[in-house]
Amino acid sequence: MFAPLKVYRKWHRKTNLNQKRHAVASALAASAVTPLVMARGHRVNDVPELPLVIDSLAIENTKNLLSVFTKFGVSDEMHRVRTSKKIKSGHGKYRGNTRYNMRKGPLVIYGDENKLVKQCARNLPGVDTCHVQRLNLLQLAPGGHLGRFIIWTKDAFHALHSIFGAGRRVGHEKGGYHLNRTVMSCADLARIINSDNVQSKLRTTRSHIRLHDKRHVNPLTNRSLMTKLNPFDKVRREAEKKAQADRSTKRAATIKANRKDKAYKKGRVQAAKNLHAIGGEQAKAYDAAEDLYLRQELRRGQDSEEEEDDE
Repeated sequence: MFAPLKVYRKWHRKTNLNQKRHAVASALAASAVTPLVMARGHRVNDVPELPLVIDSLAIENTKNLLSVFTKFGVSDEMHRVRTSKKIKSGHGKYRGNTRYNMRKGPLVIYGDENKLVKQCARNLPGVDTCHVQRLNLLQLAPGGHLGRFIIWTKDAFHALHSIFGAGRRVGHEKGGYHLNRTVMSCADLARIINSDNVQSKLRTTRSHIRLHDKRHVNPLTNRSLMTKLNPFDKVRREAEKKAQADRSTKRAATIKANRKDKAYKKGRVQAAKNLHAIGGEQAKAYDAAEDLYLRQELRRGQDSEEEEDDE
């Protein structure tokens, strides 16, 4: 449920311990895959190799630690983190010390021989530190996205064998934990599917011939379907179009010839005069009827006044 926020809300979910260990091991394995690290946004173009293992980070101050990072090509990543610091949008900027947002930078995993790195790296923006005995899934895969850029110390990297084991060797510090074994020895599915051994056992591709059109098309409005049903329809339409063009040409020629004919012009002029005369006679008749109507109304008004005077 998303609301209301009550104390009895189920805030946590129980996860099996072995599943959490598998998740941590998968996050560590993803940090060694360069495409996943770059897809997460980390700038690792100048990093010599992944995973990046440094012999020692037993450094006393932050300045020297930053110079070591620059030496191994981490300067672009540090610049990306510094320039990403922005104020939150909305009312979240008013809540406590969470006023700013900033991208995640490299994660430094150290062992017992390099404990000073935790104190030296705490003032570097975006840089997190974690002891190899206390690996945190929230730091290895922030936001649930695998592929965080991890900087290892040599002693921490060697300690992974005793923690998680290797191959048939169990992890003693995890109570006999076994790493997940791959189900497929070759993960290239395209290569497996296109191999001769697989293709020789497959049946041939079935071809389906559709006997009718799935769409319900009206042939009276669809010319292609009408041509398919009645091949003569195309000839009929072309003949009709040609006849219409001939009629238009003939009419234009007739009009042009009539304009040059004097008798035709004289007849047109006489027709216009007759029409004008008829219109003039109609106007005169209308005026005479209107005058008659007005005189009758005037006479009726005078008669009504005389009757009222007599009374």
